[in-house]
Amino acid sequence: MSADELKMLQAPIKQQYRDDPSSALKTMRAEGRVVQDQVHCLVETPTGTIAAGLHPAAGGDGSWACSGDMLLQALVGCAGTTLAAVATAMGVVLKRATVSAEGDLDFRGTLGVSKETPVGFREIRMNFAIDADAPHEQLETLVKLAKRYCVVWQTLAQRPETLATTLNGQPAK
Repeated sequence: MSADELKMLQAPIKQQYRDDPSSALKTMRAEGRVVQDQVHCLVETPTGTIAAGLHPAAGGDGSWACSGDMLLQALVGCAGTTLAAVATAMGVVLKRATVSAEGDLDFRGTLGVSKETPVGFREIRMNFAIDADAPHEQLETLVKLAKRYCVVWQTLAQRPETLATTLNGQPAK
């Protein structure tokens, strides 16, 4: 896709959001069905069902997708897609580009072994490897903008304003 094609594709959407800012707010959803006897969850996606289960460090056998890995995969997918869009808009031709992410997680927290150990990733690192005929400064700008407009990166960096749960349709503590 060329920069002009991307601009033509997005121009009416951007104009709609300028004219009616409330139309830009979209509620995204995900749903999964819990399978207790096998300790996993079947997550529905537009491209098929993903079976998510325990990581081997938490007692799983490695046959299911791990939600921690899926979080990193969501980050890589979002950052990579955003990188491609920003490169297109900037007119930077990517010969080859990869995005990788890794994170450090202390499983004592999620397994309840240590109440002092937080549950979740302590640190997440993302790496961009880009081969393009562009000056280093332009590639740095490209990465900076990819992070700026990556929904997953920004959500992790800034945390949502509200993280609420319900139980059978009622607010849960």
